[in-house]
Formats: sequence, structure tokens, C-alpha cells
Amino acid sequence: MPFDETIPTSPLISLLYREHAKYLNEKVKNEDLSFGLQPILITIYENEGIIQEQLAEKFHLNESTITRNLKKLEEKGFIERIPDKRKKIIKITKKGAKTARKVMNYDDKWDEKIKSNLNDEEYTIFKNTLLKICEDLI
Repeated sequence: MPFDETIPTSPLISLLYREHAKYLNEKVKNEDLSFGLQPILITIYENEGIIQEQLAEKFHLNESTITRNLKKLEEKGFIERIPDKRKKIIKITKKGAKTARKVMNYDDKWDEKIKSNLNDEEYTIFKNTLLKICEDLI
């Protein structure tokens, strides 16, 4: 069923977000990792030794939200928080690294799904437009 062209962008963005969440949650359901924690886990995987303040800044979240999410990741065995003077260095565990790689692989497959409906130029424009919107809004 085609969408009405007069629909505002917000519901379309929300729809894409929800479909992506359903897709990833289904793919990693046996990993005990919710959709909201996945980007944080991947960022820790890609930035070994990152600290809480950097995560809060990167995700535009307050530190108490990051602290709660890190506690969940730690309880599930995905990360370790190592005290270092006044900060905590965050390290990924073997389990966390394995799960992060899985999620990243599924993210790549999601992007391939999006690309299948667009040619290379359309996809580049789509992605660059999303980046510009995010940079301008945040």
C-alpha cells in the first residue's frame, strides 16, 4: 500500500526506526540485548577504553541515562567498568565483542535491504541527507 505523499516526515522516520528495531530485536533475541543498548555496545566495541562522559556526549544523553545503560550491559556480561582515578574506563568482554559483531553484521544487512530499493546515487543522497538533518538538529 503506497503512503500518502502529504504525510509529515516524523511518522515516516518513526516507522523506519520501529521496523529497524523489530528487525534487530528478532535477529539478536537470543543475546539478551535490547535495541536501545545495541548502539552503546557497538560504540564501546569500536572505542575500547571509552569513558562514560564520552558516551553521554556521543549519544546526546545525560550521564545518569548512560550509567543506567552501562549497568545493564555490565550485569549481562557485555562490558566491564574499570575504575581509574575519578572516571570509569569501559572495556568490552569477549561476550560483548561477539554480540557487537553480530549486531553490526545485521545492521549491514539492514542497510543492504534499504539499498535494494535505491540506486547508488539515491542511497548516497538519502544517507547524506539524514546526516545533514541530524547534524543540523543536534
